[in-house]
Amino acid sequence: MAALSLLDWALDGLLALLLLWLAWRTLSTPALFQAVVLFIGFGLVLALVWARLYALDVALAEMAIGAGVTGALLLAALVRLEPPIGRGRHPARDDEQDDNG
Repeated sequence: MAALSLLDWALDGLLALLLLWLAWRTLSTPALFQAVVLFIGFGLVLALVWARLYALDVALAEMAIGAGVTGALLLAALVRLEPPIGRGRHPARDDEQDDNG
């Protein structure tokens, strides 16, 4: 097995730190849209990690399923959610519209 060069170690370390940071930010962010975008980014970086490990089939599956399909489904689900009270939805206005309509 060939010894890893300093550049390989640096790239692997950077990818590992980036994965940990993306995972932490994804789980700790209160904004749902930002969490979904970070999740998609996490899947793409994870696909790069699998490619660095020469598991190209797993990298392709991670990119297609983990980042692509799952990200699209999460974005579609996010669009269907009602905005929380205080962020665009006003209960008083909704009640007035129900009484008038």
